[in-house]
Amino acid sequence: MKNSDITRTWNAHWISAGFTHVDWRAPARPAPFFRKEFECPIFRNASIYICGLGYYELHLNGAKVGNHVLDPVPTQYDRRARYIKYDVTALLNKGINTLGVILGDGWYNASTSEVWHFDKAAWIDYPKVICELEIDGVSLLGTDESWKCLPEGGPIIFNALRNGEFYDARKELIGWNRTGYDDRSWISSTICPGPGGVLTLQTMPPCRVISDSLPKRKWKNIHGGDIYDMGYGISGWVKIKVRGETGTVVKLRYSELISSTGDEIDQSNINSFIKSGEVQTDRYILNGEGVGEWEPRFTYHGFNFVEVSIESGQAEVLEVIGRIVHTDFNSIGGFEASHKELTKLFQITRRSFVGNFVGIPTDCPHREKNGWTGDALIASDTGLFNFDLTESYACWLQSIADAQRPNGQLPGIVPTGGWGFNWGAGPVWDSAFIQIPYNIYIYRGDSSAIERNFQSMCRYLQYLDSLSNKNIIKSGLGDWCHHDASRMVESSFTSTAYYYWDAITMAKCAKLLACNSEAALFEQLANTIKTSFNDIFYHGNGIYAKGEPTALALALELKLCPETEREDVAKSLTEHMARRNYRADFGIIGAKYVPRALAANGYMEAAFQVVTQPEYPGWMNWLSRGAENLWEAWKGSSSRNHIMFGDVAAWMMQFLAGIVPDEAHPGFSQITLKPQPVKDISHVKAFYETPAGLLRITWWNENGNFRIKVSLPEDIPGHIIMPDRSIQTISNGELYFSKRC
Repeated sequence: MKNSDITRTWNAHWISAGFTHVDWRAPARPAPFFRKEFECPIFRNASIYICGLGYYELHLNGAKVGNHVLDPVPTQYDRRARYIKYDVTALLNKGINTLGVILGDGWYNASTSEVWHFDKAAWIDYPKVICELEIDGVSLLGTDESWKCLPEGGPIIFNALRNGEFYDARKELIGWNRTGYDDRSWISSTICPGPGGVLTLQTMPPCRVISDSLPKRKWKNIHGGDIYDMGYGISGWVKIKVRGETGTVVKLRYSELISSTGDEIDQSNINSFIKSGEVQTDRYILNGEGVGEWEPRFTYHGFNFVEVSIESGQAEVLEVIGRIVHTDFNSIGGFEASHKELTKLFQITRRSFVGNFVGIPTDCPHREKNGWTGDALIASDTGLFNFDLTESYACWLQSIADAQRPNGQLPGIVPTGGWGFNWGAGPVWDSAFIQIPYNIYIYRGDSSAIERNFQSMCRYLQYLDSLSNKNIIKSGLGDWCHHDASRMVESSFTSTAYYYWDAITMAKCAKLLACNSEAALFEQLANTIKTSFNDIFYHGNGIYAKGEPTALALALELKLCPETEREDVAKSLTEHMARRNYRADFGIIGAKYVPRALAANGYMEAAFQVVTQPEYPGWMNWLSRGAENLWEAWKGSSSRNHIMFGDVAAWMMQFLAGIVPDEAHPGFSQITLKPQPVKDISHVKAFYETPAGLLRITWWNENGNFRIKVSLPEDIPGHIIMPDRSIQTISNGELYFSKRC
């Protein structure tokens, strides 16, 4: 895409309803409405450019423009905001037309408080919009004081990202977005300062309502309302149809849990961080005119259950439909095995990934919705194996660069209103800024994220240098959410390991960009860190740190372990997991690296046992307890929709199916397949849409006879490393091999 398409010269002003934040206690206000009637000459093509903060909904001649929701994606608004371009040729008429915009608070105007202090962000202000219409490449009109505004009195009487939305149908503005509407009571809009950041085109796929989900069951709650079970955790909201008397208030509360008595929802696991307002609560007030149909515009929720009750008045709820919302990227991968529970684990991992990508990659879709960098990094292999994320990641990586401090420091959440720099960060989290761009390059062959962010990535590595003492970094979060904190490897181990990983990856990035002097410096730094790391943490006989499995796996997978010691370290890891009956003796870092290290070092059966053993703690234990999404903690005591234990799906694709990402051949320009069968699986099939085309692999393992069928993209060479280590060369077309192994 040309740079001229990404940035543009505006012939429009930022406008608002005229309210200003005189202090941080400024109240929440209804969503403002804006409209503009105008005359259009004969035209061939018409485009609208718009950025409405925090969220907007655009209308032209009575119709909503596009099917986006929750636009634009959240950013560091005082550094950057995203605009969207629409082709409106089919909606625009010769003659009189009417544009309309509704604005929501979103991330931009946090009117309620939470522990991350977005209500005190430097950018906070009441909603505002900039919009411009071009016909045949020439500006026809833009937002200014001639636009009419309804600052209060509209139907959306409250909206807040983590709280919910209230809608009063008695205040509906019938025909407000059509020509001829009587807007004499509306006021002139106010030209106002923008959010402070540059405006750039939103190039990633938008959020959309992806599908509807019908409740699996419903029952009465203790208060006489109804509880609807969606069957699994979704991100989005519900759409209701209701009939009743004027002024009746329908209350919707969303949760992941049900009380122990089963007769009311339980929000205790998601409400601890929200300090004002109700949590995940919507309201709809009836106008008494037939059947009312409603769904929120400017919030979203994470939920398994929704409780619908009549808070006051009389009404009948006719229908409740779940609306599944996330970023609409393409699905490009899939996996299925004869092991039903393993296949289900893959499916719920995908579900948790998309439920935690609503504009940005998040930790959870309910209590936080925050862009935790560590969660995103851990899940990036799973994401890139399953979805086309190049543009979506690129947009969020730009926000990381925008959030970076001049000294190179990064926050643990992005966007951030200022929280997360001095707690919630550290190399294990911050490394997303270096490793995700390189992962995009490996999986998709696209180096643009590296090129765009290279200098900022260098600055981050310099910041790590300032934290290190004799090449060891002690600060930062480590193997988060271990079931037993006393068994966690110390954070100095994980932080220093990632420090090394970042240095060696930056050397690769520098070589890729022909920055050879920088590459040499990064390699030298990496070697120095590696030496200090082994001097401090390796005790011989295959033992790193205190023998924690995360320590052993990290040393193996990040190639900190000397080649002469790999066999001993891998053996120590295998023996440790066997002594623990293959239970998950690790947190989120070990969850990524222990199965990988075992499989990569000749212990595939042990890796499979770690993933599939049924006891607590472990993935299959979640399934036996009814999990339909990945959980935040092995106990299941907190969030029930997290992605940070989600590398397991990438492990299935790479080690069971055998689709091997290869940095020597980025973008699968040459394909390496290395399936590793295990005794409890009779067959596996998987597919992956490489940049060059579709790759399919199916294998069967029965009575010692290993059969494999492969279909490669056209003109892409490859080879299969068979279970007996023999190598079969493959080329175009569909190929079939059978061999005793």
